[in-house]
Amino acid sequence: MEIELKKRPKNATIIEGFPGFGLVGTITTEFLIDHLNAERIGSIWLSEMDPVVAVHGKDIIEPIGLFYSKKYNLIIVHAITEVKGIEWKLASAIGDLAKQINAREIVSLEGVGLLGKNDKDGVYFYSPKNWKKFENLEIPPLEEGIVVGITAALILRMKDVPISCIFAETKSKLPDSRAAANVVKVLDKYLDLKVDYKPLLKQAEEVEDKIKSLLKNTKNVSDLKTKKETSYLG
Repeated sequence: MEIELKKRPKNATIIEGFPGFGLVGTITTEFLIDHLNAERIGSIWLSEMDPVVAVHGKDIIEPIGLFYSKKYNLIIVHAITEVKGIEWKLASAIGDLAKQINAREIVSLEGVGLLGKNDKDGVYFYSPKNWKKFENLEIPPLEEGIVVGITAALILRMKDVPISCIFAETKSKLPDSRAAANVVKVLDKYLDLKVDYKPLLKQAEEVEDKIKSLLKNTKNVSDLKTKKETSYLG
């Protein structure tokens, strides 16, 4: 595991969103990077990740990039790679990053299946330390449910840094820009980001198309790599 950092902002809040149900975390972090004009300050590398890089226009998009918004003192962890099987190691990497910068908090973003109990745009929270703040924003807690993946690993392993989780209901495994937009609205209230909501959904849909293209391309490369390895063996 390797964490590369060109800058080490202190006491920053870390926002992480990995590909998951509805791609909510990835779409949200992509939108935040664009909206907040966050600069790339580093990367996370694991030997278990496929050696895949995406090209978008003139930009090279790494599997897991670290971006920084100086205005809001936020580090955004943005991923376009498959993370199944390396969740514990990624959670450890985020924990190490949090220690290096003395992070104020880790905010984890996830999509969840329809729960049918919420009338506030289908967004829930889990936050042992900042429970009251979310309740004051009239965001209901996730009272029943199963949390898996990197978010679950962070909840179980992070003891020294507060962690808050934001869950958005999504209807399918397909990219859901509307659910991601609902997460951004909650983040705006929680972190006072002053998001301009008027172009939000339109931009989110454009981000969705970009993310679908990137993930499709990286998956195709990963599948091709697997086929080549199989042919070598047999």
